[in-house]
Amino acid sequence: MSTPAMAAMRSLRNDPGAASRELPKGTVRRVLGVARPYRRELTYFLLLVTGSSVIGVVTPLLAGDIVNRISRLDGTAGDIVRIALFIAGLAVVDAAISVATRWFSARIGEGVIYDLRSRVFEHVQRMPLAFFTRTQTGALVSRLNNDVIGAQRAFTSTLSGVVSNVIGLVLTAGVMLTLSWQITLLSLVMVPLFVLPARRIGKRLQEITRESYGLNASMNATMTERFNVAGALLVKLFGRQSSEAEAFRGRAARVRDIGVLSAMYGRTFFTALTLVAALATALVYGLGGWLAFTGSLSAGDVVALALLLSRLYGPLTALANVRVDVMSAMVSFDRVFEVLDLQPMIREAPDAVPVPADDRSIEFDSVSFSYPSAQDVSLPSLEEVSLPEHGGPVDVLHDVSFRVEPGQLVALVGHSGAGKSTIANLVPRIYDVTGGSVRVGGIDVRTATLDSLRDSIGVVSQDAHLFHDSIRANLLYARPDAGETELWTALEGARIAALVRSLPEGLDTVVGDRGYRMSGGEKQRLAIARVLLKAPGIVILDEATAHLDSESEVAVQHALDAALSGRTSLVIAHRLSTIRSADQILVIENGRVAESGTHDELLALRGRYADLYRTQFAAGADTQPAVA
Repeated sequence: MSTPAMAAMRSLRNDPGAASRELPKGTVRRVLGVARPYRRELTYFLLLVTGSSVIGVVTPLLAGDIVNRISRLDGTAGDIVRIALFIAGLAVVDAAISVATRWFSARIGEGVIYDLRSRVFEHVQRMPLAFFTRTQTGALVSRLNNDVIGAQRAFTSTLSGVVSNVIGLVLTAGVMLTLSWQITLLSLVMVPLFVLPARRIGKRLQEITRESYGLNASMNATMTERFNVAGALLVKLFGRQSSEAEAFRGRAARVRDIGVLSAMYGRTFFTALTLVAALATALVYGLGGWLAFTGSLSAGDVVALALLLSRLYGPLTALANVRVDVMSAMVSFDRVFEVLDLQPMIREAPDAVPVPADDRSIEFDSVSFSYPSAQDVSLPSLEEVSLPEHGGPVDVLHDVSFRVEPGQLVALVGHSGAGKSTIANLVPRIYDVTGGSVRVGGIDVRTATLDSLRDSIGVVSQDAHLFHDSIRANLLYARPDAGETELWTALEGARIAALVRSLPEGLDTVVGDRGYRMSGGEKQRLAIARVLLKAPGIVILDEATAHLDSESEVAVQHALDAALSGRTSLVIAHRLSTIRSADQILVIENGRVAESGTHDELLALRGRYADLYRTQFAAGADTQPAVA
């Protein structure tokens, strides 16, 4: 299969809908900005492509010259050998140009992929948590892979294809016209015999290619969800292996059928191209031979025309769809720019100051908060299901005020959905308040540098996340420069050093996907060890023992003693017994502080806290010792 034919085939697969899509203003300028670091390589690349196109036209003319010299016995055998050697030299040069073109193409293409992927990944890392709660992971990964690669093709296959096809077509048609305008025109008349059926094939190819992409994306999403530990466990617990396999086989069977159809359409395309080229070649030899016998054309010109004809149809077909090719690449760029243009809601102020290291206080001053709307944090194209939201953002917190002095332990209690985790998330600035202010060390968190704020705060959530890596790597995530002694000191403080020492691989033991090779209590203690290694001045515990059995909870509570000792602590409590010794307890109801005081004060008040406490006693849930 020739390169022009393969390029034409790829062109036919592109979605014609891309050509009708209206791109935002400035997209082309931004694309040129992406290419700016590679403008020198692009210049060399285009010069090499032009040189290869010129060689492709010159070679048939030299072959025709040899035939003319032989048929007329013009010149000497040495002249023919010299021309043949020159043709051979051009072939060597063309081969070298091909290698150099591929190097520049790879250099530009891979460089563009690197730049765009790095920018998108870094940008996504700065998006607020609400972005990730709405976005479908597979769609986001697709922007980093499929769309970035589609954008890369603009500088490699699309750009080189357009340049080489235009130059090759103009030179080929021009030379053929100078040799025989009659044969050239008749050859062009035959083009519709190939192009029109090819467009029909292309339309069908576009339909099945689009369906194939959708099915592959669906299968990837299914595998991602079913192959992680939680998904696999759910399938097993409900005994849905057979139905899952059946649904997957249905999609895979359609992909298989599409593959067969695509192969047959492709073979039909190449067969049609070969047939038309063969018919045109027969026309050249027939009409050209007749003209040669009448003296209107030389034998060498007939050979040259036949050789040039093979370079005519592929470029014509590819250029017939060039607008779709270019717009497909531009749409890929637009989808990448769409992610880059979504500004993160949490941004560092230009005049941000570091959080004071000697002040570990936390203060909420008349704080109100509502979660951001979809248009503020996400893109409809990144959501599996995106429905319009009505009524605007709903307030979650209302006029919340309290203060945690350095070294104090303040507990938040209340029913699920009352706003406890939301309050905790406002301290490390996972979200920004919509009213009032949150201050850490006397500094409004919105005016603090993000690095100093995150360095000052350690968080242990109820579902401690561990990366699919070693225990060592998961601990070093908190402090990459920590030494071996510091790692073991943190593990000792979290009461899990003995377990890690008993493992065959020790610190190099891989914890599995999301830490599923460890029990819930072990994961929590590793998370506490990670916080101890970080050594922050403020610790936030978000129901860190809520889902543990009694034995695991006792071990985790001992680890928490070390984590909270001497630190300012904000604790979201599930079991009220664990916070009886707290300096202050806040009862949160419907986003408001309903009650506040010590354990004894709140019991004496006989209000909401006393009701919650008596309910837990009656249920037999209050069996654990208090946090020291």
